[in-house]
Amino acid sequence: MKELRIALFTGNYNHIKDGVSLTLNRLVKFLEDQGIPVLVFGPTIDKPDLEHNGTLIPLPSVRMPVSGRGEYRATLGLSREAKKALKEFDPTLVHIATPDVGGLKAKKWAQKHNVPIVGSYHTHFTSYLKYYGLNLIESVAWKYLSWFYNACRHVYVPSQSMIDELIPHGFKSEMKIWARGVNTDLFSPDKRSESWRKERGFKEDDIVVTFVSRLVWEKELDTFRHSVQKLSEENAHIKAMVVGDGPAKAELQELMPEAVYTGFLNGEDLATAYASSDVFMFPSHTETFGNVTLEAMSCGLPCLVANATGSRSLVEDGVNGFLAEPQDKTDFTEKLKKIVESISLRKEMGERSREKALGYEWDEINGQLVQNYREVLNTAINQKNN
Repeated sequence: MKELRIALFTGNYNHIKDGVSLTLNRLVKFLEDQGIPVLVFGPTIDKPDLEHNGTLIPLPSVRMPVSGRGEYRATLGLSREAKKALKEFDPTLVHIATPDVGGLKAKKWAQKHNVPIVGSYHTHFTSYLKYYGLNLIESVAWKYLSWFYNACRHVYVPSQSMIDELIPHGFKSEMKIWARGVNTDLFSPDKRSESWRKERGFKEDDIVVTFVSRLVWEKELDTFRHSVQKLSEENAHIKAMVVGDGPAKAELQELMPEAVYTGFLNGEDLATAYASSDVFMFPSHTETFGNVTLEAMSCGLPCLVANATGSRSLVEDGVNGFLAEPQDKTDFTEKLKKIVESISLRKEMGERSREKALGYEWDEINGQLVQNYREVLNTAINQKNN
């Protein structure tokens, strides 16, 4: 029986700290801890944001050619050095995490060398098109994505709601859930700190409504701003906190100067920020899962999120938070009002959030992914022998 040797191709691994890069880095560490060889192929920059796990083979890349996303990169294919490293590594399984040119070349290489392919769907690409005035190419994008992923034996997606959305668009490969996990010891209600709140200007009876993400407008920052500002006009104890950084930060600060801006946080600092909040609000409707929502849940927060793919797999309406209609500022404002007006509701929803988060442990989740890898490899071997 062949051993697992994973060649992982991604458009984001170390040059930006976001949900995709952190998830893949965590996977690589898990694989190496299990003694499974893995080699990563992806873009990089001179001063990457992340100290990555494993060995990264750089792929040629350019900045994403869309407004506001210049910090992201698109790979241009496989360099001579990458092809040489891939041949020497001799993978038994190719995992493609990004369907860009690098992913396309990896797909062709694997097909040429009869290496089974699996894919993972991390970014809901088509949901971003309208932000860049590209609505007219949505049908073309779906055709390409379904064609690309249908070459994979498995496609790993973060939630059942994502599977339900992909099937009508022509995805025919076997799709399996690769959920996101959370460190429930790190992200815990115990990290709440009154002194931390006080240092940032919050009073004991303030109700801190927090947003955590990269600061780009497609995360529905304006819905967050509108809802919190509207309610703070009625109740001065309702305060906004924004955790993260990105191209929209300066403009948001102009529109919402009263909010507390922490910048990018991680580890203990991020956990303390969550736990020292009172409500988590995340209006984005472009997520495939919502790592930040899970982290907030683990810290015991009621969550107000968009009723959209990804988010609704984590938040049960009326139980551990509320679901609001995407881009509906009135609906978000009304549901936020329900949460901030009731201490008992916040407490009860926060407890339910923590309970649900305890079911998402990283080792178990990535262990299941390895089982799926082995299933694909064994099936490929059996088909070849028959």
